[in-house]
Amino acid sequence: MRFHMKSGSEDNDIVAATATAEHIRKFVFSGSPAERLEIKIPELLQGAYSFYTWPCAPILAHFLWERRQTLAGKRILELGSGTALPGILAAKCRAQVVLTDNCILPKSLAHIRKSCLANQLQPGVDIDVVGLSWGLLLNSVFRLPPLDLIIAADCFYDPSVFEDIVVTVAFLLERNAGAKFIFTYQERSADWSIEALLKKWKLQALPISMEDIGKESGVDMLEFMGGHTIHLLEITRIESDGSINTT
Repeated sequence: MRFHMKSGSEDNDIVAATATAEHIRKFVFSGSPAERLEIKIPELLQGAYSFYTWPCAPILAHFLWERRQTLAGKRILELGSGTALPGILAAKCRAQVVLTDNCILPKSLAHIRKSCLANQLQPGVDIDVVGLSWGLLLNSVFRLPPLDLIIAADCFYDPSVFEDIVVTVAFLLERNAGAKFIFTYQERSADWSIEALLKKWKLQALPISMEDIGKESGVDMLEFMGGHTIHLLEITRIESDGSINTT
């Protein structure tokens, strides 16, 4: 499994070149004539990754939307939430959601709370926002509630954090029998791979087809991709007997 990216700091260049003023970006999800959900995401297009909704997020959000009937009551954790589009959508579909981002980035956590409030979700009441550092088993990790599903959009953006993410996921999956980690990633480099890390931490990755994502809402996912290649994967634990958790 390899992650690819064009050379250079293209993402940073995009952010640096945009306007600095905050604006509201709207995402619409629809189904039957009576089903329509609009999510409003505040974006601040300057400097920091976590204040902008990158292409992987709406793709994961549409994937969840098309499974919205299964989300009610599910206990979901979003890693590296950023603007938190997928997690907020899950909460609007009546899942019990915990949004997380780096505990040493208070402005990022504050922005997540702003995204929640923009969608009539009260942090601490309708949805939870928690500081969580990848790779560090701090008290906040042990205080997390039981989980059914872990999600993330574009967390694998820097090889220096790959093992920290995998370690965190492995720990959470071990503590939550039957849970899965579903994430989108954007290809960034032919030299980037997590295969060895998955093997080391006894995890198994399976691709999820993206062929029909967005069709129910009449949305072309290629528009979100913006010319990038994006994949959707499911990670589960390999049990002690060598079997793969498929529950």
